[in-house]
Amino acid sequence: MNVNRSAWKVYAFWILGVEAVGALSGFLTREGSKIYSQTIAKPALSPPALVFPIVWAILFLLMGVGAAGIYLSPASGARSRSLTAFGIQLAFNFFWSMIFFHLQRFGLAFFWLLALWGLILWMIFSFKKVNPLSAWLQIPYLLWVTFAAYLNLGVWLLNG
Repeated sequence: MNVNRSAWKVYAFWILGVEAVGALSGFLTREGSKIYSQTIAKPALSPPALVFPIVWAILFLLMGVGAAGIYLSPASGARSRSLTAFGIQLAFNFFWSMIFFHLQRFGLAFFWLLALWGLILWMIFSFKKVNPLSAWLQIPYLLWVTFAAYLNLGVWLLNG
């Protein structure tokens, strides 16, 4: 029973921590997000603004669950590399919002997002070596960031 209770604490820690990063990013970019939704030309297939926080909350949940699964795996070099990959991609994710919404540097944000996409892929392959389920949980994130790259490129092209 102690192991189970301890595992739940680890999952809660990782999920809440990752969700907190997303919430902080959203809080810091709230004014830029309002300007974006009101004044920026968007490409076809752009979802309504309400979709983004819902999708991101789910993706951050999956990231937290995946990271907890890695953390709970036996200590190894692969586990350490996986957690490093996770931390780096999460930082890139956080700063993309700053670049895109706060600074509205759409071109820079697009290339930053391409780097994030590569980091997510690295994280998935790293996770797969330690805990395949944790890796699979990141596939929706990779797919969403692929879609976000399309949206980011479209915004950049439409708004110079």
